Amino acid sequence: MKSSSLAILPFLFLLACDNDPAKGKAQASVAPPVSAAPGALAATATATATTTKHAFSNAGSKVEFVGAKVTGKHSGGFGAFTGTVTVVDEKAEKSSVTVEIDTASLTSDSEKLTGHLKAPDFFDVEKFPKARFTSSGIKAGGEGGATHTITGNLELHGVTKSITFPATIRVTGDGTEVDADFAINRKDFGIVFEGMKDDLIKDNVGIKLTIRAKKGS
Repeated sequence: MKSSSLAILPFLFLLACDNDPAKGKAQASVAPPVSAAPGALAATATATATTTKHAFSNAGSKVEFVGAKVTGKHSGGFGAFTGTVTVVDEKAEKSSVTVEIDTASLTSDSEKLTGHLKAPDFFDVEKFPKARFTSSGIKAGGEGGATHTITGNLELHGVTKSITFPATIRVTGDGTEVDADFAINRKDFGIVFEGMKDDLIKDNVGIKLTIRAKKGS
């Protein structure tokens, strides 16, 4: 019996590796929050710059995540959020983005898990009803063929830190599209619940953003 248990350990190890939500994704870098006031980036534009606002929400855009434990993955997302892309001269590098998420709108592929994720072990949505992101800079070029790299303050679970991640951004006169697929470490934001001893939860969480902001929406 003991030898059979030992024989299955390599299989469980491989299963754990395959369940890593960060596999194949860029890992967002994390730093202390940037003290620049929201909108400061756009304010640096010249007086002759053209500034427009493109709005987005869960109607047409998505904020999704993937988490995992040793025995499997779970996907989810947020059903209520709003945001704005402030576009300067139709150039992503001069622009900025803000988003506010209603954490109680969290859903997952398991009703039982959804309830647990909303509880104090994880997002604690009653205590922290909002999550927010405000960009502090957008640079051309990004990891994995992304067109840009976005940096900004993420407020999540009562913790605010600056994160940097790659994204593909397309700006037109009618709207802005942002696509990003990266990973963050949940423990950086005080979400530290370990799970069961024989089924530990992964630290990394995959984040997928599909933003479709429209002018005048």
